[in-house]
Amino acid sequence: MRGYYFITDAALSVSGVMNDVAKAVTAGVEIIQYRNKTADTRTLYDEAGLIKEICAGTRSRLIINDRVDIALAVRADGVHIGQEDMPYGETRRLLGGSVVIGVTVHDVGEALEAEAMGADYIGVSPVYSTGTKQDAGEPCGTETLAAIRRACSIPVVAIGGIDLSNVERVIAAGADMVCAISAVVAKPDVAAEILKFQGKFGL
Repeated sequence: MRGYYFITDAALSVSGVMNDVAKAVTAGVEIIQYRNKTADTRTLYDEAGLIKEICAGTRSRLIINDRVDIALAVRADGVHIGQEDMPYGETRRLLGGSVVIGVTVHDVGEALEAEAMGADYIGVSPVYSTGTKQDAGEPCGTETLAAIRRACSIPVVAIGGIDLSNVERVIAAGADMVCAISAVVAKPDVAAEILKFQGKFGL
């Protein structure tokens, strides 16, 4: 896992979620996380299915945020869970061993716990202050990110308040992937913005 980590955001998107996803796939992103905190279950199912179709035959893998049932229903490549979502053990039991499971963490203790349980990667959030996730909590900064990187061997995804002005510091702190939602989907050319971040990884 390396490069830009894409998360959908219908509220911030200027081109529409499906167009954003298509552009992200074109830009070669490895992970497409479908996140929609306000839609009903049928909408989540329908949209996740469409994204699965867009990703088919490409290097991009579909990860569903929070909703294990949607991940199961559309046969997604994985799911991303937070500290207050379904426990990791139950999520793994339901989805099986081959499905990717990422876990959001906020400090070294949570990161070590997630790794010990068997998480495939951890999402460190928020690194900086962010307005795209209302319950994100206090920013942990790059010092905590670096401490998590030193403590854990699984891939680390950095999320929250990241843009082109600070992404190099985040990568230097040890992030394998970065997500910068507003810096990408709020712009007219999503693919071009993603490629700027990919370039910071030499991709």
